[in-house]
Amino acid sequence: MAGSDTSELERQAREAVEHLASFERGSASEGEHRAARWIAARLDELGAPAVVERESAHGGYWLPLGLMTLVAGLAALLHSRLAWLVTGGAMAAAVADDTGGGPKLFRRLLPRRPTWNVVASAGDPEGDRTVVVVAHHDAAHWSLLFSPVVPEFIGRKFPQALEKADTTPPVIFPVFAGPLLVFLAGLTGSGLLRRLGAFLSFGAAAVFAEIGSRSVVPGANDNLSGVAVLLGLAGLLRDRPVEGVRVLLVSTGSEESFMEGMQAFGRRHFPRLPPDSTTFICVDTVGSPTLMELEGEGMLLMRDYPAALKDLVSRAAADEGVELVRGLRFRNATDGLISMKAGYPTVMLGSVTEFKAPANYHWPTDTADRVDYGTVADATLVCRRTIELLGGR
Repeated sequence: MAGSDTSELERQAREAVEHLASFERGSASEGEHRAARWIAARLDELGAPAVVERESAHGGYWLPLGLMTLVAGLAALLHSRLAWLVTGGAMAAAVADDTGGGPKLFRRLLPRRPTWNVVASAGDPEGDRTVVVVAHHDAAHWSLLFSPVVPEFIGRKFPQALEKADTTPPVIFPVFAGPLLVFLAGLTGSGLLRRLGAFLSFGAAAVFAEIGSRSVVPGANDNLSGVAVLLGLAGLLRDRPVEGVRVLLVSTGSEESFMEGMQAFGRRHFPRLPPDSTTFICVDTVGSPTLMELEGEGMLLMRDYPAALKDLVSRAAADEGVELVRGLRFRNATDGLISMKAGYPTVMLGSVTEFKAPANYHWPTDTADRVDYGTVADATLVCRRTIELLGGR
């Protein structure tokens, strides 16, 4: 693409991010709904007819996970191995379900609110192949847990360790371990396991209470940068559609509450999207200095994305002259986990700093002026070229 066209992608991205970051967009909130309406209208203007779909979500992760760990901790205080066994096992299973893209059974006991997905059609409407490009427009709560000081300190003090690291810290492991240890104490009668399980469970509950008490961040990088890619693609595909490829541009709500919006999209749309002719590209947090293709993800169980599709995206980046880092795995979860678990070929594009972490991740400094719009434009071009390659061009 000509340099002037790349500059136009950057300009459009900046304009969108600055507007959407100017108001709060918590999961399943009126701000999220406002963002969805604006995104749909903008996609319409860019030639991609869009609808806003109302779904239902709890809209947070700190309350369900906080309750799970609190209940496990309280059970550990009882003088009953049966209580340790049953409650610890049930809460450990609930944590695994909630963090792993499962049906979130525990949340059915909690209040729910409307959440809002945007679904737009682009490309060849009669195409035999479908590519779904997914981003999200809600924003997270900040927390001391996400302080950027930690990866920067490790990177500067232990550069060799950072160089060797290829997986982010497993922050959910202690959350799962607390109830699990209470369960194991019930099996074995071990007082040590009971005390350790109680300590981890109460500690996790305290962390989730802290997260719930914090405000919503601007969410410019995470993930208005991904929304900007959707808008950029809409314009590119309007001007030059890929014959034989239908493209769905999807911006989900309630991703930050552990992919509730994407799960709702799946319930509504997966039955009409055959896995043998549908590919998903998840675009999440692409406003850091270096574009990155994730090898795999998962909070507890690591799942690798299909190698052939990752190689195809690498080829697309090379065709566009874009540097694309590989080799990293996240102990987090994105909307890509939901489509991958459903059997769809899926790939995830993100971005990182020199410390192998997204810039300003879940931090109040995640503002529009700190987004690297060159990386956003690069991600847009890589997605467009990937769509072309999937269409045989």
